[in-house]
Amino acid sequence: MASEKQWYQIDNIDELDTPALVVYRSRVNDNISTLIKSINSVDRLRPHVKTHKSLQVCELMLNAGIKKFKCATIAEAEMLAQAGAPDVLLAYQPVGPKIHRLAALVHRFPTTSFSCLIDNLETATQIADVFEQHTLSLPVFIDLNVGMKRTGTAPAQALTLFEHCRTLKGITIRGLHAYDGHIRDTDFTIRKNKCDEAFAPVVALQADIKKNFNVKLIIVVGGTPTYSIHCKREDVECSPGTFIYWDKGYLDTLPEQQFILAALVVTRIISKPSPDSICVDLGHKAVAAENPIANRVTFLNAPGLKPVGQSEEHLVLAIEDGKNYGVGDVLYGVPFHICPTVALHDQAAVIENGRITTYWKTTSRTRKVTI
Repeated sequence: MASEKQWYQIDNIDELDTPALVVYRSRVNDNISTLIKSINSVDRLRPHVKTHKSLQVCELMLNAGIKKFKCATIAEAEMLAQAGAPDVLLAYQPVGPKIHRLAALVHRFPTTSFSCLIDNLETATQIADVFEQHTLSLPVFIDLNVGMKRTGTAPAQALTLFEHCRTLKGITIRGLHAYDGHIRDTDFTIRKNKCDEAFAPVVALQADIKKNFNVKLIIVVGGTPTYSIHCKREDVECSPGTFIYWDKGYLDTLPEQQFILAALVVTRIISKPSPDSICVDLGHKAVAAENPIANRVTFLNAPGLKPVGQSEEHLVLAIEDGKNYGVGDVLYGVPFHICPTVALHDQAAVIENGRITTYWKTTSRTRKVTI
């Protein structure tokens, strides 16, 4: 009796060379729908595009009514503008040539409102000078360090930064940005308590600025781990990114979030070096390798395989389920971390109704699109 077909199986798999990134279009749409239903207003959504880096996925979100986006690179910002996004926040403080590239983007795409982050007066002044030379005023968000300790200024120091930046002609302070990516406890109560504690100084700063300067700044806050907390607040914009494809890391860590796996890596067995091991063509050039080897990928159709060795083009797996695997067999893998995995692939095969129908270019995988 034939086994029941699983959602991830591809009927025309013989047409797909491996290793390959595959995206299940209906599941991507389901995740977009789940996101929109999870919040009281689509206007409060500002999803990050770093996960998918795809022009077509941007268009899917725009068609669903999402109009604001966040990104991390100039290439991602240009991709969003090409898709017709009305509002793009570069969630990165541009320095050096990036300032001039951002100014070029603003000139090239006048129907898109671009903004960026700042966290110190010196860089803010440099950005302001460049944009003033172009007779422009760039909206900026003050980046706040709420515990991530990666970028940003302390909320207690941000009031002074705001006051000084108000005098600069080439920028206009639009809001506050707070990324709390360090908070990712599986226990939702613990995660919420930490999130609320980190967020309190942000709200206090917003209130101080409103009181002293009669300006109410927008707050853009959080990523995927704290999305289910921030989406319940009033009057803040939320920026999940991984929701679009989901991965094993967040599937395990964030059980309260209802997103589903929508992208996999497909690989084939290329050798059987010993009776209890196999080798597949999924090296660390094809799946994110920043986590311990045992966690980098799991296989939906072969959960009894354990990664034990990896190099650039090869992944060795120990056979722990006693099954007989043959050279040429196809394995469907769930990356632990999908975001850097996508960046390793220049395109994704799009699966519709169990078949490969087209390919989507990973548009902003490159550091430069045209600008």
